[in-house]
Amino acid sequence: MKKTVKEKIFDFFRSIYRKIVLINDTPQKVSLGFGLGVFLGIFPGAGPIAAFFLAAIFKINKASALIGCLLTNTWISVVTFLLSVKAGAAIMHLEWQDLYQQYQLVFKDFRLPDLFKVSVLKIIMPLALGYIIIGLFCGLSAYLIIIIALKLTKTAKEARYGKN
Repeated sequence: MKKTVKEKIFDFFRSIYRKIVLINDTPQKVSLGFGLGVFLGIFPGAGPIAAFFLAAIFKINKASALIGCLLTNTWISVVTFLLSVKAGAAIMHLEWQDLYQQYQLVFKDFRLPDLFKVSVLKIIMPLALGYIIIGLFCGLSAYLIIIIALKLTKTAKEARYGKN
């Protein structure tokens, strides 16, 4: 029997949930790791390696940081790019359409020395600021969702099996 797209998506998120619930660590460390991973997965240039090392430095759960990062790393980048352009432009009091057009012009034929031009910095600064804002919002939201889910799971287990 072939699964529908809806069933495949549900199975995917159920698998992520199971992996997180089965991590043997405190709910706080698991949630912080996942939130950090989501933040780094959204922010361009950061990835699983950064998530692993920062989780190790902050002494939070490395596995949940990797899961959060891999969950958001590439597939959500189109949405976060547009949100970051709009957020960065709003914070810097720019028109997001102008910022987006400038980005397309500069990065169409991009070369590494172009990074040091003032005009490129005028594009990168609002975009980076937008990514930081969107990443922090998504990371904090992910942290809250996971901490609540883990505490509810723990409460349900205690009600079913008694406290250990």
